[in-house]
Amino acid sequence: MTSTTSRPTPASTIDETRWPDIARPGGSAARGAIAAALFRAAATRLPLTVRLPDGRRLGTGGPGGSGGPEMMLYQPRAFFRRLGAGGLIGLGESYMAGEWDSPDLTALLTVFAEHVGDLVPPGLQRLRRLAVRRHPVTDDPTPDGARQNIHRHYDLSNDLFASFLDETMTYSAARFATGPDGAPVADGRRLADAQHRKIDQLLDRAAAGPGTRLLEIGTGWGELAIRAAARGAEVLTVTISPQQQVLATGRIAAAGYADRVRVELRDYREVEGQFDAIVSAEMIEAVGLRYWPSYFAALDRLLVPGGRVGLQAITMAHDRMLATRSTYTWIHKYIFPGGLIPSVTAIEDVLAGGHLRIAGRDDFGAHYAETLRLWRERFAARADQVRLLGFDEVFLAMWTFYLSYSEAGFRSGYLDVCQLTLVKDR
Repeated sequence: MTSTTSRPTPASTIDETRWPDIARPGGSAARGAIAAALFRAAATRLPLTVRLPDGRRLGTGGPGGSGGPEMMLYQPRAFFRRLGAGGLIGLGESYMAGEWDSPDLTALLTVFAEHVGDLVPPGLQRLRRLAVRRHPVTDDPTPDGARQNIHRHYDLSNDLFASFLDETMTYSAARFATGPDGAPVADGRRLADAQHRKIDQLLDRAAAGPGTRLLEIGTGWGELAIRAAARGAEVLTVTISPQQQVLATGRIAAAGYADRVRVELRDYREVEGQFDAIVSAEMIEAVGLRYWPSYFAALDRLLVPGGRVGLQAITMAHDRMLATRSTYTWIHKYIFPGGLIPSVTAIEDVLAGGHLRIAGRDDFGAHYAETLRLWRERFAARADQVRLLGFDEVFLAMWTFYLSYSEAGFRSGYLDVCQLTLVKDR
């Protein structure tokens, strides 16, 4: 996808009060020189093409001389200084600043994701701990910190999310119909159907039906609660996003289920009561490593014996999670502060010795890649609408990078998503 911004963005047009780290490259010339050497060495091995301003090219050009995805490097000096100062944070910030671009950003980032272990020579990887940034203390998802973290993303604007989500306002991986080869058949016109398929499968895992006392942790904009109420469940759904609570409450009332669904502004740690079933779709990623035991203890405490949980989670391989669990990334800084994507092994380890056990699992990462593609295309097509909401060109570039970056994670296999059935032993 071609970027939604007019590239490159002149530094003089960037609002420094809003984007201080984007308005200036930062970093030392020495670290920039080291980053330039490492980048050039890595690029010469990768199946891509890097175009430099003087006409030179780097990269193997892709398999069979296809050329591979292209990276147009407009301002190499600023790019390398950012890369030297912030690593992959600098890569994203440089894109936001308009210092480089790509006609197919997702394909380019997929190459980087596929070769993430090869970008730095093995001898230097041992120094990684000295170079990576640590999470700011202010991003720790304590009850107060979690509210602030969620506010920074989910309270940006309901209209912003409506610009690229489908009419269900569902912000998690969809489940598409599959073709003869088992691959998802993703059609933007049927995205709502695919989201309902995902929601129904999650409710099935929790055995939600008539009379079920159902707790949803992470309301989103209310579609799962609506589907559960349509089955006859009595639903308590909790969120810590005020904007989500307002819109979800209105959508639930408009659907005719205000008598069956309560939407409360409440942290999962503050919920009281007993429930026959619990569902949570892609909320665990915001919980934070230190609080995973508290999260699953809350599920255990709130679920009746014999009850079931339908849990949807973005995941990564366990060794990758262990290697990156303390690393502060571009996604943390600009999109989702304070969280960590778990591995299924980590979830199993937290559950060990408790009353909850995993009784079913289904991975469907390819479906998330297609979901993100549809969101990305819709976001690009409605860039002018987003501008009218008051978001500037740096924000547009940031969200373009975010959606492509996330899609690349699933296309490369670096990330996955799964639905888990948890059962509480009697």
